[in-house]
Amino acid sequence: MTKGPLLRDIILDILMEILEKNQYSHLVLSQALNKYQYLDKADRSFIKRIVDGTVEYRLQIDHILDAYSKVKVEKMKPVIRTILRMSVYQILYLDRVPDSAACNEAVKLAEKRGFRGLKGFVNGLLRTIVRNKDNLDFSNDSIRYSMPQWLLDQWNVSYGPEKTARICESFLAERPLMVRCNQNRASKEEILASLKAQGVKAEENGLAEGVLSLSNVDYPEALEAFLKGWIQIQDVSSSLAGDAAGIREQDVILDVCGAPGGKSIHAADLLKGTGLVVVRDISESKVRLIEENILRSGFSNLRAEVQDALIFDPEWEEKADVVIADLPCSGLGIIGRKPDIKYNMTPKQLEDLALLQREILSVVWRYVKPGGTLVYSTCTIDKKENEENRSWFLREFPFEPVDIRSRFGTQLGEESLKEGYIQLLPGIHPCDGFFIAVMKRKTAAVTG
Repeated sequence: MTKGPLLRDIILDILMEILEKNQYSHLVLSQALNKYQYLDKADRSFIKRIVDGTVEYRLQIDHILDAYSKVKVEKMKPVIRTILRMSVYQILYLDRVPDSAACNEAVKLAEKRGFRGLKGFVNGLLRTIVRNKDNLDFSNDSIRYSMPQWLLDQWNVSYGPEKTARICESFLAERPLMVRCNQNRASKEEILASLKAQGVKAEENGLAEGVLSLSNVDYPEALEAFLKGWIQIQDVSSSLAGDAAGIREQDVILDVCGAPGGKSIHAADLLKGTGLVVVRDISESKVRLIEENILRSGFSNLRAEVQDALIFDPEWEEKADVVIADLPCSGLGIIGRKPDIKYNMTPKQLEDLALLQREILSVVWRYVKPGGTLVYSTCTIDKKENEENRSWFLREFPFEPVDIRSRFGTQLGEESLKEGYIQLLPGIHPCDGFFIAVMKRKTAAVTG
């Protein structure tokens, strides 16, 4: 393993970007792990574990620091604050790192970054926390789960205390890497054999056909199955949106907010080389990302375009058999993968996003043929963005629910499937939080 100080230097730099500059945690971490590919697997895992854990437990860690420090967290120098946060995470949650080592490395790091005069403060505070770590009070759910109180209050109302606790526990648990097999590019047997040959353990998820949970993966983009376009990194919850759509061969499909392209690639796979999938997003950069995935996947019935979903495109009026509207949302269902979401989201943003979704839906429904299908989905567990927007849409536009009970496996038996929707909850279902609603455009009534 690489020497501790070097790894902790890397970790400190990553956390400074995330915690002090408010950069997206998954992007910063991914870029860093790409940069340091030359490190061995254990080192990369160590970096990822401490970065993810420090961000996940930030609220709890700050509570502990405030309890034992005369200088409160918000008044600390940013570098010192970050060193202390990452060190407290190691003390509380990393058994492989001795407490003395976590303290000593923090002191070295503070000195190395030009804060020699604060070595005593760092050392004294961390050693006090070590002495008291078995007596810490986590009776408050917000502190226990490192979850802002307003989110807990909202979920308690929506789902009750028991489900809320399971959701929060799930967010703090390690999440498997999930991939969906493009079974028109390679058989599942070929894919499993390829993964096994590279030392990857793959297990079928069970919720959806062709979705695998992978473990023992260091760098997924280097897998043969990924490079050949046989697999797409996609959680099973997202894959279920494609299954729910009821896609048939020869269908014309429009994905209106499609980056990075997972649902569109799934749709192209379900078409078995027939039909057409057009996937759009708002910027050139997002469309380039989609195009990279299209090129890798090798599907010829799939193309990407730049288009703002809020601007009506008359050329597509009543042209699509299926419109996929996986719209911008709060992302509260994927906090387990992107933990900084819970600290950056606000009640006002939730309201604004729910309104934005309504604005987009008010445009894109017109692309659906009479008798065609609209799939509305989000990766959140917020009722305003999900059930309430679905109810509003069915009141305002000529659509009706579709019974989707037959489109999923036997593991999902929610009553709501008969009404064309499902709210997947982490901790309740073996996947990320996700909402799917399927609605059919009514055909014009015959009069006279």
